[in-house]
Amino acid sequence: MPRTPLSVCVVAFQEEDRLGDCLSSASFAEELLVVDSHSKDRTREVAGRAGARVIERDWPGHVAQKEFAIRAARNDWVLCLDADERLSPPLRGEIEALLDRRPGDAAGFSMPRRTNYLGRWIRHGGFAGEEKVRLFDRRRGRWGGTDPHDRVEVDGPLRALRGAILHYPYRDLAEHLATIESYTGIMAREMAKKGRRAGPLDPPLHGLARFVKFYFLRAGFLDGGTGLHLARLAARYGYLKYAKLRALSPRGEAPPLPRG
Repeated sequence: MPRTPLSVCVVAFQEEDRLGDCLSSASFAEELLVVDSHSKDRTREVAGRAGARVIERDWPGHVAQKEFAIRAARNDWVLCLDADERLSPPLRGEIEALLDRRPGDAAGFSMPRRTNYLGRWIRHGGFAGEEKVRLFDRRRGRWGGTDPHDRVEVDGPLRALRGAILHYPYRDLAEHLATIESYTGIMAREMAKKGRRAGPLDPPLHGLARFVKFYFLRAGFLDGGTGLHLARLAARYGYLKYAKLRALSPRGEAPPLPRG
């Protein structure tokens, strides 16, 4: 039987330094598709050199952009990656073997994700134990969730792969802090749209809860100083999300929606 054709879908913005490795790791696919939201760097040039089809499109939000990408793909089986991710060799081999023998009745496949934080692989805390559904039949799946925390939802059997996605989320601390500022603004806006409100104790209590969760309950302390650093930033995330929600009122303005 013929191999199941695959489209790899990547949404990108200002990713000239990371996109090449991402696309190279999935170069076996019948199609590489990059949806770019008007990058000012060489993102589109890097994508073109890798053989990708590029669509330039305004940024409507994480869920909407990724959903657009899978609907624009030429094949029904899609593999979705972020530009800061790449397939490990074992995962690439698993996927190629799966496509060769066909996916059977599965609607999608989950896979672990391992995160490298500024040069160190994280084994505990908030980044550990992540499972992501990224390979699926778009006829039975879609992107859902609440911006910026998107997720794939499938109708039908979900199987697990053993190979990992390798994740390199931040170039430096400044980018991590900027992402926290961006994402907490988006989350506050989305919660406010749903009628959520925050009291004066919510910011510190949610910040403390995230620190306890990631440093103690998920054993972030086993990652040493890096684990403590990440738990503190997780606490900052929780605090800012609810502080920004508290700041939203009928007389206030919602945080601006970032492009990426």
